[in-house]
Amino acid sequence: MTVGSHLAASVPSSLPASAPSSTPSRLFRRSRTALLGESLWPQRLALIAIAGLAGLSYAWALNRDPLEPYYAASVRSMSMSWHDFLFGAFDPAGTITLDKLPGAFWVQALAVRAFGVHTWAVVLPQVVEGVLTVLVLYRAVARLAGPMAGLIAAGVVAVSPATVALNRGNISDTLMILLVVLAADAVTSALVHGRQGMLVVAGIWVGLAFQAKMIEAWMLLPAFGLVYLLCGPGSTARRVRQLLVGAAVAAVVSLSWMTAVSLVPTSHRPYVDGSHNDSVYEQVFVYNGFGRFGDQTPLQLLAGQSLGIGLDQKVPPAAPNRLLRGSFGRDTGWLLPAGLAVALCGIVSRRGRPRDDPLRACFVLWGVWLATLVAVFSWTTTINSYYTAALTPAIAALLGAGVTAVWSAQRSGWARRVGLALLVAGTVGYGAWLVDGAGAPAPGWLLPAVIAVGVVALGTSVASLAWRSDVLLGAALAGALVAGVLAPAVASAQLVAQSKGAFDTPFESVQDAAYIDRVFVDTPAQIVPLIPRLESLQNGAPYLLATQTSAVASVFIDASGLEALPIGGFTGTIPSPTLAQLQADIRHGLFHLVLAAPSHDPRLEWIADHCLKAGRAASGLRNYYCMPADAG
Repeated sequence: MTVGSHLAASVPSSLPASAPSSTPSRLFRRSRTALLGESLWPQRLALIAIAGLAGLSYAWALNRDPLEPYYAASVRSMSMSWHDFLFGAFDPAGTITLDKLPGAFWVQALAVRAFGVHTWAVVLPQVVEGVLTVLVLYRAVARLAGPMAGLIAAGVVAVSPATVALNRGNISDTLMILLVVLAADAVTSALVHGRQGMLVVAGIWVGLAFQAKMIEAWMLLPAFGLVYLLCGPGSTARRVRQLLVGAAVAAVVSLSWMTAVSLVPTSHRPYVDGSHNDSVYEQVFVYNGFGRFGDQTPLQLLAGQSLGIGLDQKVPPAAPNRLLRGSFGRDTGWLLPAGLAVALCGIVSRRGRPRDDPLRACFVLWGVWLATLVAVFSWTTTINSYYTAALTPAIAALLGAGVTAVWSAQRSGWARRVGLALLVAGTVGYGAWLVDGAGAPAPGWLLPAVIAVGVVALGTSVASLAWRSDVLLGAALAGALVAGVLAPAVASAQLVAQSKGAFDTPFESVQDAAYIDRVFVDTPAQIVPLIPRLESLQNGAPYLLATQTSAVASVFIDASGLEALPIGGFTGTIPSPTLAQLQADIRHGLFHLVLAAPSHDPRLEWIADHCLKAGRAASGLRNYYCMPADAG
């Protein structure tokens, strides 16, 4: 069986006008029967190969992947104590929490507790989660658009630079993406069967995703709700009722840990970082939520602490084209315009079809997903480049469904062939522009190769307009895919070959690469030899030292597993510990050494006035030595 005939068999080219409107799920069941009625072994083998390639790229030299030290320190602390694990504590003494919800870091902490403190143990959960995302995305797309669409989606997401870089680090987005893709898979199952239970499952997955990345998980609720409201089986009232139940489940699961922590007396738990009144709700909905639109971000606040750390990398300002240029473009922008165009054209092209048309449901689900995140990421105050990995499942799914739509429309629609040619020309031209304008030179052969493959794909697409041949159309579709994924696939391969991680981008400038190495590789490496000297200065104190901000404390905790008391939380502006608590800690001899920069913070001013200055450290920090007598 040819690829073309297989696609045609998987997704009906037309739907009978006499289909009873009272049983809308019949069309979904027919699509599912077509999917499962053929031998699945070729698809399974192809899927195994794609998943294996993804796992290899995520895990290659994983013990050399640079870790984000703040999260690595938190995971080490959480692995040492079930109390710290439960509350998501940042430091071993459990004085303050992470400035995020701990869901994704629970998985990493369990891995460290099981296998020991190793880089590979921290990265391994992300490798597994990334591979599972590839497999689940295949199933979610194939259920509505056929197995070939699912395979294309799996392949595209596996070679996306944003995805590859993210899954080679210790960032929470990997788990969040897996969980929301699982939620999308449950929604597609609900579209097929009309069962309330699958929307409940989707709500559970969204709630768990909230534990991993907070409000970002809720950003996908419009996509899930809209596709079921428009395309789900049953009456409108029934669909609304089912969606309300699913939304209630999502809310309960999302807020369960936050509510439980809020009920614990403050004396029995760490202070909640990211809040000024010890509130986990403030941490989630202000500090990590709506405060990201207009307020100073945590990194901007940290940069104002005179520590020499913060915002060396330039982030494009909020703008409609923010995701299409610079590091964001090279991370996931390659196929972003194509994904948006396919979503729009796909929805328009399915007009007049029955309400429960599977392919239209696929375009609505992933199109709204993509449009929502693009809008938010374009206008939030600042974002990290790895955020864009959340766009890749939707882009991949839309491209897979788009190929299915072009092929299945009786393979004779001239409008789709013209659209294919325009899409190839635009995607290849944009990809060539990204390669040519990269911060560092891409492989010399890449730009000519992208142009050459693009010209061949465009020529084949134009030829398919003149000669209505299935072979030519199939070749044009295959050429379009190769032309589109060539540059991002090479970019991903380079990231893997150079042992780059979540904060790196393809073809990044020398300055950006140097900054990332300094923060995530050089600085932690310089701390390790200092630990014995610092231990000798403890002079019987339980804590190794105290530091200005959790960002500084993290490198000591990650390197030693010893307590480095953070003053002011991640940003240095949090009222934990208070001045009275600091004075009490010094009076009781909990620590002697303090690392801090000159500051107007009353706590640090008091230390500078009452403790012995013991010289300068790196990055503008000064050493202070505090004895119990200093606190009176």
